[in-house]
Amino acid sequence: MLSLPSEDAARAAAAELSGMGHRLTAVRVHDHFRFVPSSFWYGKPSMDPELEGWWQVFSLAVYSGYERNVLEPFLRSERIRVAYVARAHGGFQQGCSEGHAVTLEGVFTRDGLVNDRAGAEVALPDPLPGEPVRPPAGPSWNYGGLGEPAAVVQAVVAAAERIYGGVENAPKAAAWLLDEEFAFGEPYETTGEFLGDLSDAVAHQGTCTDATAEVVPFLAELVCDDSIAVGSRLILLDDLLRLAASGPSAAVSRADRTAALGNVWQESAAEYLTRRAISRELPQLLSQWGDEIDAVRFALAALVVLCDGHEQRLPSGLAELPAPAGTGRADVVALMAALLSGEEEHLKSALDRLGSWLPRIAEKAASPYVESRGLALSVLPDLVMEDVASSTTQAEHHLP
Repeated sequence: MLSLPSEDAARAAAAELSGMGHRLTAVRVHDHFRFVPSSFWYGKPSMDPELEGWWQVFSLAVYSGYERNVLEPFLRSERIRVAYVARAHGGFQQGCSEGHAVTLEGVFTRDGLVNDRAGAEVALPDPLPGEPVRPPAGPSWNYGGLGEPAAVVQAVVAAAERIYGGVENAPKAAAWLLDEEFAFGEPYETTGEFLGDLSDAVAHQGTCTDATAEVVPFLAELVCDDSIAVGSRLILLDDLLRLAASGPSAAVSRADRTAALGNVWQESAAEYLTRRAISRELPQLLSQWGDEIDAVRFALAALVVLCDGHEQRLPSGLAELPAPAGTGRADVVALMAALLSGEEEHLKSALDRLGSWLPRIAEKAASPYVESRGLALSVLPDLVMEDVASSTTQAEHHLP
């Protein structure tokens, strides 16, 4: 689905997609069903008023002859190509989905249909492109497991009681831990399930709200709590990493849209306040650096980088982290160093290196509206936590 600023632009984009082999293309005014009397949406307010007066292109592209898993490198190049078509006509790619060709063709809404190429399929290259070879991950971290659910829950509740005293003093994101119903509820079967509920309470689906910043000190307290298993502390650090990167992540995901609408991106107040709240907790989080295992130091270093690292010096250099040359971890550490240096040339070089073996980074970088620094900050949490999860020797206790 593409969004374009005018009907002419939408029709031109639809013609281009049809020329690429797309089977069906339709052009409709944005929120088309708001103007259809038989529709549930008829007369209802727009779900995206910023696009009032815009047009949309819907297309169906069919690929066959191979299993889905071997098509990913090719489909990635197709997503990049379609996004380019949208930008070339002043718009942006608004979304895409996949499914069985017969099913999708059957449910395709033909209102505004402009091209119907019965039986058309997008030609596949021969040979198909393959996935790039990933470098070795790096030495194992050996951080152990997440801890038993009951023990972790008990430690988290004890921390909440220590900080807030009772439900009446706790922010909503932590108050449920002190609620009587929670205390007598069913025990958690896994530690990951509990930590997932805690994360969702702090930021539903990873989205910062006005209440997120006020619970950051609680998360920091948990990260520093030695009674909580290291694996669980790393998951809590992962929460902080993602919260700190929420602004840059949103900027990257909406870069084409922001440019097409002629806007200037600005992170929300909730995102800014959350990141500043995390910055204020850095001295406490780094105070035990000398006693922390390397996996925790690795995640803490990334957190410093995400929170304007020039304001808070790392207790020791990035060079002390176990990241041998030629490993993927070395590339991640190089990205952190480039972000701390603030030098654009170093940052682009680090991103190019990572993009050479992580195609999702190259795909995001394909937009001319995605800034290098924002891209680097947005991908850093995943890079760090994927490394921590994949290289542990405790296979039965992988981080999610």
